[in-house]
Amino acid sequence: MFSFCKRDKAPAAGLVNVGWLIDPEWEASVIWEAPHKLPRPEAKTSHAKSVSVCPAILDHEARLFEVTCPVDIHLRPGRDAKGTPALLAVDGDKSTIRLPYINKLAALMPQDEWRHPNRPMFQVGTPYVFVADVPVYITMYPAFYHYLDKPLPGLMLGGRFPIHVWPRPLTWAFEWHDPTKDIMINRGDPWFYFSLETEDPSRHARLVEAEMTKELREYARGIHNVTAYVNRTFSLFNTASQRRPKTLLTPKVR
Repeated sequence: MFSFCKRDKAPAAGLVNVGWLIDPEWEASVIWEAPHKLPRPEAKTSHAKSVSVCPAILDHEARLFEVTCPVDIHLRPGRDAKGTPALLAVDGDKSTIRLPYINKLAALMPQDEWRHPNRPMFQVGTPYVFVADVPVYITMYPAFYHYLDKPLPGLMLGGRFPIHVWPRPLTWAFEWHDPTKDIMINRGDPWFYFSLETEDPSRHARLVEAEMTKELREYARGIHNVTAYVNRTFSLFNTASQRRPKTLLTPKVR
């Protein structure tokens, strides 16, 4: 498995390049900001034992990247005229996003696919694609360093997969634990974090903007929407790696 990586092993030290891109075929792609390193809070003390100089905390924070929310999300779960579970736009005509486009961006999952019958789940597709030419896993997390005056009424669902064989767009998913409360996230707010994990846990990853090349587009098309056809998609990694071009990461030149 992953035999394409064995021919050209990365050096044991140094940074691992990871490409990121916003799929240019997405409508209104300019609303999606570039991912960036997690901003570190300003230290309010110079004490030698402060957590602001703790090496474990510093190394942890240095490995986190942040993505901000592209739109104002103000939604609550409800039911449509037929009694089917649906997402309700709380702001109505005052919303900053036109109502038909809310349903293009956010989708309530079918009720029989929820983890709990009383906890609605919805997801937001994104155009963020990450790719690497050596083994790298991406893991998504909630924005747990971002303090909210009004906590979200549920949980963001994280995920982890190998971007060197599975360069698929990220999806943000949320599970309502209190369906009587709205979810409110403003455009520009920290939306989620992610980390990048290499074969050598001591190495850090460096994000570089990547090009959506013909090879990457064709390869990504082969793994698009496979969950609609089969379960246990991780079992497809070996097949995907055998069909993978040797190089998928091409840095973008501006």
